Amino acid sequence: MAAKDNKPTCPSYNDGAAYFDMGEHTLRIPMSLHTENRRRLQERLKARGLGGGDVVLLQGGSDSTRYSGDADNVFQQEPYFHWAFGALEPGWYGALDVASGRAVLFCPRLPEEYATWMGRIRTPQEYRQRLQVDEVRYVDEIADVLREMTGQAGTLHTLRGVNTDSGKTTLEAAFDGISRFNVNNTLLHDEIAECRVYKTKAEIEVLRFATRVSAAAHCSVMRKIRPGMKEYQLEAIFQYHSYYHGGCRHQGYTNICGSGCNAATLHYGHAGDPNLRTVGETDICLFDMGAEYYGYTSDITCSFPANGKFSNDQKLIYNAVLKASKAVMAAVRPGVSWVEMHRLAYRMMLEALKEGGVVQGDVDKMMEVNLGSVFMPHGLGHLMGLDVHDVGGYLEQYPPRPTPAGFRSLRTARTLEENMVLTIEPGCYFIDHLLDQALANPEQAQFLVPEAIARFRGFGGVRIEDDIVITADGMEDLAGDTIPRTVEEIEALMAEGQQEEVLVPQLHAQQKLDQ
Repeated sequence: MAAKDNKPTCPSYNDGAAYFDMGEHTLRIPMSLHTENRRRLQERLKARGLGGGDVVLLQGGSDSTRYSGDADNVFQQEPYFHWAFGALEPGWYGALDVASGRAVLFCPRLPEEYATWMGRIRTPQEYRQRLQVDEVRYVDEIADVLREMTGQAGTLHTLRGVNTDSGKTTLEAAFDGISRFNVNNTLLHDEIAECRVYKTKAEIEVLRFATRVSAAAHCSVMRKIRPGMKEYQLEAIFQYHSYYHGGCRHQGYTNICGSGCNAATLHYGHAGDPNLRTVGETDICLFDMGAEYYGYTSDITCSFPANGKFSNDQKLIYNAVLKASKAVMAAVRPGVSWVEMHRLAYRMMLEALKEGGVVQGDVDKMMEVNLGSVFMPHGLGHLMGLDVHDVGGYLEQYPPRPTPAGFRSLRTARTLEENMVLTIEPGCYFIDHLLDQALANPEQAQFLVPEAIARFRGFGGVRIEDDIVITADGMEDLAGDTIPRTVEEIEALMAEGQQEEVLVPQLHAQQKLDQ
C-alpha cells in the first residue's frame, strides 16, 4: 500500500494557495487585491462617521438553470461581492466590520452527495487560507455571527442602488432573520461604487493582462480572416485564442463581429443577429470583442478590410476615426472633462470628413448643430473594470447625464482623475435612418454632401476602441503597442497572415429530413 504522503490527489484550482491563476502562462493574482479593496472601503466609511457596530454585508451570486430545465448557466460572481472578497463560488455572503476591518465570509453548508456529483467539499479553514480573510463560517450561522459583530445597537449596511447603465437595482443582501437587525441600505452603494471607480495597482495589472490577451486575440483574427468566412467563425478564433492562450474563460460582453453593412449596427451580434453573415471580399469589418480574466474585463474594437487592403473610401473613414482617437489620447489627463473629450472627438472627425468631401462648410457651425451625432450616435467611451460598463458614471455628487444627441449616450460626464480606467472609442457610421433625419433637417442638411452620403450608404462603419488608465500626467494604453492602428500597420499584419495556411471549416447545407 502506498504511503499516505504519496496518495494521488485531484486538486482543484489553487487549493490552499492565496492567489488565483489559470496556469503558469497566465497572470497570478494575490488575494491581497481584495484586502486592499476592503481597506479602501473601510476608510471611506469611517470618513462618513461609521465605526463600532457598523457592518457591511454583501451577498454573492446564486446558481441558476435555463428556465425550467436543469442545465446550469455558467456561474459568474456578483461584481461588488467579488471586488471585496474574491470568492468565486455561488451562494456566499461576506461581512466587513467597519471599525476593525475584520472580514468574515459565509459559505454554504453542502450536503454529502455534493462530493459525488460536484467534487470535494472544502472546509471553512481551507477557504479562509485561500481567500485570506479573518474567518469563514457557514451561511446557516450568519445571524448569530452578525449579531456578535454588530451588538444589539449596531447596523448592517446592505447594498441597494440603481446601475445607471443597465437601470437594474443591485443585489441587496437578505437572509432568514435579517428583520431582527437594524439595516441601512441608503449609504453603502455610492461609497463602494466610488471605490470601484479608482483602480488599485493590482487591479490595473489584471486589466492590463486581460487587455493584452484580447489585443493578441484581435491580431489573430486579423491574420486569419478570409473573405467567405462566417462572422461567427472569426468570433470563435477570438474566443479560442483568449481562452487557450490567456486562460480567459469568459467574454466581457456579447461579441460584436460586424462585416459590411452590419458594421453600422452598434450592438450587433445579439440573438436576433448572431454574427452569422458571410464576410464579403470588399467589406469593412468592425470587431468589438473583449476577454475577461478573474472577473475583470477588456473592451477592444478593431476595424479593418476583409481582404487586407483598404479601399480609398475605407481609408478615408478609418483615418477620420483614427484622427479623433489620437486627439483624445493626447488630451486626456487628470482634470479634463469627459464631455469635452467627446466634443473634441466630434470636431476632429468632422474636420477629416470635410477634407474627404463627405461634409462641407464651417466646422464650428457643424458643431453648433451637433452634426457629429449623425455619424457617431454613441458616447466616446466608458469606465471599465469588473463590469465592461463599470459603475460610478452618474453618482449623485457628480454632473448629470447631458441631454443632446450623442452626448446623452455618454456613460459618464465626470472629470477625469488618476487611476480611472476608461475606453476611448470614437466611431463613424452610415446609419440610414440617422442620415435620413439629418437630410430632412435644414440645419444639418446644409453641411452634408448628398453624392458622398449616397455613396456611403451600406458602407457600414468604423470604430477604434482602446482601453486606457489615467496617469498623473496623461494616460497609459493598457494594450501597449500590441495592436496595429494605422492603415499601414494593419495592412502589413494582414499581409503576413495571408501567407499562412488557414483551415476554413466547410459549411454544409442541412440535409433534408426525408434523406
